[in-house]
Amino acid sequence: WDAILSKYTEGGVVTGTIRSKVRGGLIVDVDGVDAFLPGSQVDVSPVHDPDGFLDQSFEFKVIKISNERRNIIVSRRELIEDRMADKKRDLLGTIEKGQLRNGRVKNITDFGAFVDLDGLDGLLHITDMSWGRIKHPSEMVKVGQELEVLILDVDMDRERVSLGLKQYTPNPWDNIEGTFPVGNRLHGKVVNLVPYR
Repeated sequence: WDAILSKYTEGGVVTGTIRSKVRGGLIVDVDGVDAFLPGSQVDVSPVHDPDGFLDQSFEFKVIKISNERRNIIVSRRELIEDRMADKKRDLLGTIEKGQLRNGRVKNITDFGAFVDLDGLDGLLHITDMSWGRIKHPSEMVKVGQELEVLILDVDMDRERVSLGLKQYTPNPWDNIEGTFPVGNRLHGKVVNLVPYR
């Protein structure tokens, strides 16, 4: 215990091995001393099956050291969040409008998809996915899909990034007269009905 007190401080980082489950969390072996890892501090997303973490070694942030009770409370979640925030700051410092970036689709909504740009989420709006009309973003992208996207806008104050997929392909309207000259006959398919005014 004395060695732990001399080596570690609150807010510091320790390496430990998750040894067992207890009510409300897990026990972590840190240099031969048991530390408590609350269930809410295991990961950034809720952990439904902590068994997968048993006998694994991780880095943890020391939240509290109580000399009277001789116990240590650690968090893996806080350490992950701190590192994600650092990564996000670094990315915001290098990201620029007009860049092409690789990302992974994290979530799909009715209005678009959120793409993880390795530490920073960007919004790929449904209107920026295709030059054609699509009813739902799931027609174009799937969760987990790797994409190359164009940075359309960066709002540093709000830490928001707008992304585009269609913008680095030619706009079909740019050469519409050459593609469909006046007087030509074409075959088409009715895709939408609008009221005549």
